[in-house]
Amino acid sequence: MNYNFSAEKIENKQGDFVFTLLIVLLAGIGISALFSASYYYGNYKFGDSGYFFIRQLSFMIVGFFLAFSVSRIPLPLIIRFIPLLLFISLILMLATFIPGIGREMMGGRRWIIIAGKSFQPSEFVKLSIILYLAGILSKKHEKIYDFFNSVLPPFLIVGIFTALIIAQNDFSTAAFVMIVSLSMFYVAGVRYGYFVLIFMTIIPLAGMLLFSKEHRVRRIMSYLDPGSDPSNAGYQVLSARRALSNGGFWGAGIGLGTQKLGGLPEAHSDFIFAVIGEEAGILGVTFIIVLFLAMAVRGYALALKFREKNLFAYFLTFGLTTSILYQALINMAVVSGMLPVTGITLPFFSHGGSSIIVTFIMCGLLLNLSRNQKILLENIVE
Repeated sequence: MNYNFSAEKIENKQGDFVFTLLIVLLAGIGISALFSASYYYGNYKFGDSGYFFIRQLSFMIVGFFLAFSVSRIPLPLIIRFIPLLLFISLILMLATFIPGIGREMMGGRRWIIIAGKSFQPSEFVKLSIILYLAGILSKKHEKIYDFFNSVLPPFLIVGIFTALIIAQNDFSTAAFVMIVSLSMFYVAGVRYGYFVLIFMTIIPLAGMLLFSKEHRVRRIMSYLDPGSDPSNAGYQVLSARRALSNGGFWGAGIGLGTQKLGGLPEAHSDFIFAVIGEEAGILGVTFIIVLFLAMAVRGYALALKFREKNLFAYFLTFGLTTSILYQALINMAVVSGMLPVTGITLPFFSHGGSSIIVTFIMCGLLLNLSRNQKILLENIVE
């Protein structure tokens, strides 16, 4: 793979003001919404109404620092370390199954303990898989018609990681990684016939896995008819709908929502969008959706600039943008009842260190690609 970057030319002082502004707006609104959604639960569980706010703020500070750092790292250096990042992701995923290192929570071994802090490796997998696919698809693009040499090997790598995530009892994250990966395969020009083969493999396996666990079946049933079990499986869905309904157009007012006061489970995490809907109304949630869509438009517009000149930058920009957009849309769809409950967080808003830090790293990479686009467009990746 010939990247042909000039180290002395890679520095470009011009940043992307619009993209930076979108990140700051989403992060600022997100931390404010997090405080409103979490103060009751924080006080109830830890005797500190600011418990989750302080934690999230510290995660965001780390995230901002990492985003800034990543935006300044020469892209050739990042490219050079992609195999190492993928290997580290594999080691971290395997570590979740080691007693004393892996931590079981909510029925799954999804966390590891490092220096007394919990970390969710599958969040890091989202990033490393995008980087890996951007590299391998740009390298194999001229032979993308060759299924066994250009399509099957990267698909198997993705399959290994999704299998490990499923083994952690995290079906939704595994599905998310696969969906983003298949989207990257699609824009790479993989033949439709190959997708038929892939789906013929994935769909039966996904169906068996989906119905192999009772809690997954309950989630599907509560999605189809939440009223059939309003006090158990359907409770969270109905509470979220109630919160959104209470908000109306203008909202009840910031901090004045009632469902977060013990009525809505995970109000500070997976279902924070419902709290926003109750307090800021249709107007508020529409504004947030517009911000995410604006970020996506900015990202995809940047990707299209790279399409003819720099395939690695094209695939990487597309993958990062797609990951952030899909995650936001899936979370919103779950909260509004359009999809079954998944456990997928809302970027910039939901509480969680691993998720917010990886989101900021992705944004840092997008800023890197944007600020160096003139240099990248002069260096064709084949």
